[in-house]
Amino acid sequence: MWLLTDLRTSAGVTASALARQVPCHPSFISRLESGDRVPQRDFAERCDAILGTGGRLARAWDEVAWYAEVEHPDWFRRYAEMEAEAVHLREYQVSLVSGLLQTPAYAEALFRAQNETADDGQIAEFVDARLSRQHRFFDGPDAPTLSVVLDEAAIQREVGGAEVMADQLAHLLAVAERPNITLQVAPFTLGERTRSGMTFKLVTLPDGARWIYSESIAGGHFLNDPNQLSRRTRAYDRLSADALSTGESAQLIRRAMEGLTNMSRKPTDLSAAKWSKSSYSDGNGGDCVEVAANLAPSGIVPVRDSKNPDGPALVFPAAAWTDFVRAAVDGEFGTI
Repeated sequence: MWLLTDLRTSAGVTASALARQVPCHPSFISRLESGDRVPQRDFAERCDAILGTGGRLARAWDEVAWYAEVEHPDWFRRYAEMEAEAVHLREYQVSLVSGLLQTPAYAEALFRAQNETADDGQIAEFVDARLSRQHRFFDGPDAPTLSVVLDEAAIQREVGGAEVMADQLAHLLAVAERPNITLQVAPFTLGERTRSGMTFKLVTLPDGARWIYSESIAGGHFLNDPNQLSRRTRAYDRLSADALSTGESAQLIRRAMEGLTNMSRKPTDLSAAKWSKSSYSDGNGGDCVEVAANLAPSGIVPVRDSKNPDGPALVFPAAAWTDFVRAAVDGEFGTI
């Protein structure tokens, strides 16, 4: 705000003297005059009164688009620098898992889909860069706080295949246990209240400055208009209030993970299975099955033909098996 410097100098008032009369910290005056901070209109009015400018600063304030949205060619670098300083980060993601919570395999699958001409070395660099941003949120007692609301679409959309997605969901459950991380899911049942298409982040820096960050096909966008900050903060708070609780979110993620079990190409370890025959099983060559219900706590229930114990087992998600048994007991399948 070069005009403030000129008017202050013409009035013979030092930056320190102006700061005492406003009042504010002298460094705030310095940052205003260097263009690093944006003043509020009432600040301009106070300076007009102190310096006797006849309202010049307030009129200039009205004519400047202080909070115009800025698009930066180096948007990713700028955001990464901002994220590296953040003391608190709130994020709403519509369709994908937050980059700060992605596994290496999930991130690699995304980068390969988005960069079809990149070679393996370039993909590895992209993945390493993304993972390096995660460390400060996971390491040490002074890690920044991270609050994330994921739309259910990000949980249900399979990225990289069943195994990669199952591992990603397991990772979400693990990181959600950290004291500085809050993870919620906005379920499909919220309908229009999820404000589909409004992926954004609210970044709080050590000096209290707050920014809105969003991305479009054209690049990254930064905004610190107080009115927009207030509006987006309220939107995030409403989203968080409407979303599932952290416990309910974990249950939804766990069910989605279990649903991927039968789709995985990875052999299921059944060495700890304790098989129990169905009460309908007999030795007369009828339809006989046995179940390893002891594996339910790990998220699976294997079922196999009791007459062929060396044969294959059909592995069900534990939740699906529980629902099946409950329905059978309630007679929903008739006489079986």
